Amino acid sequence: MKTITVPTRDQVSAGSQASFDLIKSRMGKVPNLYATMGYSEHALKAFLDLDDILNKGVFTPKEREAVSLIVSEINGCAYCLAGHTLAAIRRGFTKDETLDIRRGQANDPKLNAIIHLAASISENKGHAEESALDAFYEAGFNEGALMELVGLVSLRVFTNYAFAITEIPVDFPAADPIK
Repeated sequence: MKTITVPTRDQVSAGSQASFDLIKSRMGKVPNLYATMGYSEHALKAFLDLDDILNKGVFTPKEREAVSLIVSEINGCAYCLAGHTLAAIRRGFTKDETLDIRRGQANDPKLNAIIHLAASISENKGHAEESALDAFYEAGFNEGALMELVGLVSLRVFTNYAFAITEIPVDFPAADPIK
């Protein structure tokens, strides 16, 4: 099998280089997974655009990180678990809370409804359990929020699968395993 390596800036197109510059200005670096997406300027731009648009939606930064954690746990993505554990802690979660989210638990009922539905969507290939949908609506969310949650799950599946197929080096501290 061909080994995929993380490209340098001069190994990608001008479009990807522009995206690298944007990412570096926001994050201070270009993470390996984003750089690897840069083999295709279209894939990288699509990812960044969807992420940017969904960041303006109904879910808070903490809620979005919780979705990233539960979906990445279900998909076994060490890269995304590492990066999103770090991001979740920066957003105000404790390390223990990140582990609980990865177990599918949250003390806040609204956050619990979000992670249960995100987990159900992921585990059931989009066919969420009726009880998870009902709890989501009972927590005060509507159909628009449901579509945004599907978008967030899809976004994370994209990165989880990109890592799974490339197995590029993880450039964030490893997430603790769930006991």
